[in-house]
Amino acid sequence: MSAGTPLENSPAHVPVLYHEVLQYLQPSQEMKFVDGTLGAAGHAYGILQQSAPAGQLLGLDLDPTAIALAEKKLAPFSDRVVVALASYSNIRQEIARINWQSVDGVLVDLGVSSMQLDTPEKGFSFQSDGPLDMRFNPEQEQSAREVVNQYAQTELVTIFRKYGEMSGAGRIAEAIIKARPIETTGQLTKVISSVVKINPRKAHPATLVFQAIRIEVNQELAGISAFLPEATSVLHSGGRLAVISFHSLEDRIVKHYFQLESKDCICPPKQPICTCGHKASIRILTKKSIQASPEEMKFNSRARSARLRVVEKL
Repeated sequence: MSAGTPLENSPAHVPVLYHEVLQYLQPSQEMKFVDGTLGAAGHAYGILQQSAPAGQLLGLDLDPTAIALAEKKLAPFSDRVVVALASYSNIRQEIARINWQSVDGVLVDLGVSSMQLDTPEKGFSFQSDGPLDMRFNPEQEQSAREVVNQYAQTELVTIFRKYGEMSGAGRIAEAIIKARPIETTGQLTKVISSVVKINPRKAHPATLVFQAIRIEVNQELAGISAFLPEATSVLHSGGRLAVISFHSLEDRIVKHYFQLESKDCICPPKQPICTCGHKASIRILTKKSIQASPEEMKFNSRARSARLRVVEKL
């Protein structure tokens, strides 16, 4: 198998923007990388292949199932890879734990993975009937069940509008309150469908509701905001940070951080003299987000909403 080809022996998980990630990270021997969202290790496999014979990789994930699959997948590189059950927001602590000072590249593939969506027991998808869970880390206390059954109506409206950017949030929240207790993803989908008209030409209305609940359960946006400066800090000069996002909320945070940290001055535009003392720490390599090719979209529908942004440490 060539280094530029997605993993053919991993049909359950096709790494999104695989070619583009390798193109921008430019793995080569002696380099060190962190894959902060290891998943089924599709990207990690390619990075380790291209950085042979001495490149190293630290893979992080909160899902024990993903960790077990990744360890099996990366077994051929066992002497060059460390896998840890940890959040990407703890990247600084994790590289210190293995006595690394800095790294050449960091990758995160945000949001829920195809593997998680395809596992009903994890409760991420409205297209299957499973428990209301949605936790990336099964050890954390709050799951989707608590959000759906314990949040006040006003709290539900807030997260649906904030994290789902959707209309009809009030009607959906009210219907959820009336239908409680709700125990499964199938029950929740029926409640949503009962109050929101389904347009076959648009995404199912449950898509955004499930997205909003998942973000709330895992506090994803706060995690991204905490991660970006940490990831930048562990890169050495010339090191690269690549972020793949799947919806506008994630991409907006990444884009804003990259824009801010690529400027020498962040004073108000009309201020005549700079007083902030801010210095650019990164250089943007992708002026516009990189999207999947039409060919990739044909064999991987998840790639349609993927956006890749890459920066280089100054």
